[in-house]
Amino acid sequence: MRSPPSLQGSVWRVGLFSLLYLYQGIVAGFALTALANHFAASGTSAAEVGRHLAVVGLPWVAQPLLWGPLVDRAVPFRMGPRRAWLVLSLAGAQACLAGLLLLGPAAGLTAISVVLFLHSLAASLADTATDRMIAGSVPAGELGRTSAATRAGFVIGSAAGTALFAWILEARGFPAAAGALLGLTTPLAAAAVLVREAPGDRFLSLRRGPARGEGPAEERVAWSSFARRLLASFRGRDAAILLALCFAIDLGLALFQVPFAVAMVQVHGWEAGALSRLQALLALLGGTLGAAGIGAYVDRAGPGPALRALLLACAAAFAAAAGLIAAGLEAAAGPVILGLVGVVPALLYVALLPTVLLASRDGRASATQFQIYMAAMNLGDVAGAGAAAPVASVVGPALVALGVAGLFLACARLAPAGTA
Repeated sequence: MRSPPSLQGSVWRVGLFSLLYLYQGIVAGFALTALANHFAASGTSAAEVGRHLAVVGLPWVAQPLLWGPLVDRAVPFRMGPRRAWLVLSLAGAQACLAGLLLLGPAAGLTAISVVLFLHSLAASLADTATDRMIAGSVPAGELGRTSAATRAGFVIGSAAGTALFAWILEARGFPAAAGALLGLTTPLAAAAVLVREAPGDRFLSLRRGPARGEGPAEERVAWSSFARRLLASFRGRDAAILLALCFAIDLGLALFQVPFAVAMVQVHGWEAGALSRLQALLALLGGTLGAAGIGAYVDRAGPGPALRALLLACAAAFAAAAGLIAAGLEAAAGPVILGLVGVVPALLYVALLPTVLLASRDGRASATQFQIYMAAMNLGDVAGAGAAAPVASVVGPALVALGVAGLFLACARLAPAGTA
């Protein structure tokens, strides 16, 4: 008899992980781009938009403390040690998206932020389980291609979600957009039910213990032992620098991108829908064709050289953006600037993910290790979104872009020797 779909097959691995990141991208396109641009067009300030982005992103910052130890220490379920958490969390996430329909056509940004905050809590647990499944099932020689596939899934979802929901919000209003979001994401969430971690796992079962006589059930790891393993994994210099890199990358991007997008609508007269579609197109180009090329390069040359090269490319992109703004071309060259500061950093993540995965493969603590690195990125994004408006009020966009270029240059210089 043919084995059921499982992560032992390369096609099933890439397919499932791509669909799960496609799910994340669609929600991000709605919540973080189309919705933010929609409210910016209605007069919402950059500070309020930044607060919305920070609230929605907060659970992703707390992800390692919330979910990493839960996934790492739990006694495995018969349907798979991580897959059970994935299925349960996606069910909760879909329930939260259904809650958006209860807010009505006059929903304010604050109420929407609260519901999306709850969704982020559930989705961050799903992401923790997904990343633990990637770390446990993907061979080292396939990490670049897997990273490219997941990045492409996220970017395609984000681009499609941004463009589609920008149009629906403008033409049909918030309730129609919320309904479309629920309808699009439910089939993607259901994919987690179909692909098992191992062929012998139960299709659906919340009972603890091994599946089909695979031996005695694993015991829950003691907190003291788990904490010692986790602390030991971050004692080295390279781990500390990699944490700092993860934080700095997203901090710099948010500091420039949030106020620049708001200014394009409120100062330079762009329509919110047109801006969203442009951002979606740029992200799509970088996250598909570009990601495939970078993924192949990572597997051939190693994550380190690719990571350093992309950090230098980001520094050059922001320096070029600073030059265009300083020359007074901010309005006319808006699409070019958005391309420079959006496409190149999107490619950076394709090299960054394998670097972080290789630094996180430490047995039963790997989910928490990986999520601490990811939380550093999310913390940088939240901190940058929250600080973007105050910084923009005292520093011009050209200087902000130049500062971000310098930040990426420093990151390239300080990249740990083990990753380069």
